[in-house]
Amino acid sequence: MREQQLQTILQHMPAGIVTLLGPELRYGFVNEAMQALLGGHTPEGEPLAAHPGPLTADIREVMGQVYESGVSYVAKAFPLPLTEPETGQVVPRYFDLALEPLHDDHDQSLGLLVFAVDVTAQEEARQRAHTLSLETRRLDARLRVLTETAPQITFTMDAAGRYEYVSPQWYYFTGQPPTADLNAIWPLLIHPDDRLRVLYQSEVARTNGVGWTYEYRLRRHDGQYRWVLSRALPELHAPDKPVFWHGAVTEVHDQRELAEALRRGEEELRFLADSIPQLIWTASAAGFIDYYNQHTAEYSGLSPKELGPTGWVSLLEPAEQALAARRWVQSVATGQEYEGLCQMRRHDGQYRWHIIRARQLADARGLRWFGACTDVDDQYRLRQVLQTQYDELARTNRDLDTFVYTASHDLKQPLFNLRGLFDELRRTATFTDPEQGDLLQMVDQALGQLDGTLHELAATVQQQRELAAPTEQLDLRSVAEEVLLGLRAQVEEVQATIELDMGAAPTLLYGRANLRSVLHNLISNALKFAHPERAPLIVLRSSLSDSGQPLLTVQDNGLGMSLDTEIAAEAVPALHTFERQHPHVAGAGVGLYLVQRIIDSRGGHLVVNSTVGEGTTFSVQWFE
Repeated sequence: MREQQLQTILQHMPAGIVTLLGPELRYGFVNEAMQALLGGHTPEGEPLAAHPGPLTADIREVMGQVYESGVSYVAKAFPLPLTEPETGQVVPRYFDLALEPLHDDHDQSLGLLVFAVDVTAQEEARQRAHTLSLETRRLDARLRVLTETAPQITFTMDAAGRYEYVSPQWYYFTGQPPTADLNAIWPLLIHPDDRLRVLYQSEVARTNGVGWTYEYRLRRHDGQYRWVLSRALPELHAPDKPVFWHGAVTEVHDQRELAEALRRGEEELRFLADSIPQLIWTASAAGFIDYYNQHTAEYSGLSPKELGPTGWVSLLEPAEQALAARRWVQSVATGQEYEGLCQMRRHDGQYRWHIIRARQLADARGLRWFGACTDVDDQYRLRQVLQTQYDELARTNRDLDTFVYTASHDLKQPLFNLRGLFDELRRTATFTDPEQGDLLQMVDQALGQLDGTLHELAATVQQQRELAAPTEQLDLRSVAEEVLLGLRAQVEEVQATIELDMGAAPTLLYGRANLRSVLHNLISNALKFAHPERAPLIVLRSSLSDSGQPLLTVQDNGLGMSLDTEIAAEAVPALHTFERQHPHVAGAGVGLYLVQRIIDSRGGHLVVNSTVGEGTTFSVQWFE
């Protein structure tokens, strides 16, 4: 009865049980679990080799050796290829196989008792744990490489404030040997002025279970204290309190020094802006003013808060506010510089003229506007007064020109009448005075000089009006030949030789009337003041100066001029109206004065070299 109960219990056990009898290992008792494992084909008395099921050759060989030796053996997590009944796929499953020898009463080997316990779930879990362990070690190695190559000191600290780990960078930075007691040395390397604060903040953060961020000075290997930034976060495993803090120490000394330099620079600039007697302000990229200097508040009588981001518009004269605001919005939208002349209200209610300028600056901090309002009221009103005086002087000058031109024109008729009367008197009257011829010649010369003076006065007024003639690209040879054509009678009278050399600089951007007047006066003077003992030679040459500007030279071999001082090549003598070097030659003395006036009005430069009895050279440098 008991044997039957035992057999029933063994038959339904979840572990596979089988007895293998004799040296052939014939099947004896096989429970249900083992039948399922062996595939359900295990006839009693049949040898194991005939129906091995999933048992591989190597396990069957081991079974034979256990039978012969009589020594038990356990195969842990032995893989057996089993076929899934649902899918028909062969998948490995893992079993713990216990091989126990069976003996009779005389200790003779009867066979084997085999136990098979399915440990597939445990083995797969173990393999997964092993894979995770390998991956964890790989990630840990990668993390260690990253932390030890990053330019930071990384560390791990426990809840008691003891360092569990520190990266090699700490030893490189501090110069401490790897054998140093980290927990004892680290606080001593903190600057004395920062040590108590750092230790307190760290302890408070660990007590509250939170992270920290603070800066302090840490002594470097060379003895210099450098500013560092310490940051750490707790390792949380809810609901337990954190037991580790992981963090990094980064050197921020240069950044802090730069920030301090920028702060000092901003303070100095702000002090400078507050010291300037101008309205200085800055605005954001959107055009809203975010800073006014102290003078702005003093000038307007309003605080920066009262002025606000757009309060400057209300300081303008009401009729100018809308236009100024539109121009400012346009400048902000396009990035173009803002400049305008407006009237701004002072704290006493008086409107004063200001020049408003603003420029945009783009840097690492973004776009910003910098502007200034400069009080130019005194200069503006002075300019108005000067403009009024200038207009009055210009009107007076035009009236004088008109008077001189009219007078010279009106006096020509009486002069013409005097000359006619004198000619009639000389033709009909007789004189017994022995100096009759000299007197008549003197009167004739006086009338000629008076006629020339009136003509020169009229020409002076006319040429003064032509100083503002429009400029154009002129051919120098063509204009010179045109002037010589008008002076042909004088050239033939004195049998002068004229040489033109315009090849080096054939053209000139200048006013045609001005150029003709300059050439006419210089050439006519050279003809007028020719030396009586030699034929006149006049050379006109154009070239380029060392600075690349056009240069005109008019050289003659005439009487020359006597200058007050020895004139160097770069000197310019002062030429005055009615100043004459040779009174015996007819003329009014205004020709050279007109030449210098024309050249000066066009931004040119006149140089005179002259030697009495040898000739004169005029050099005109044009500034295009």
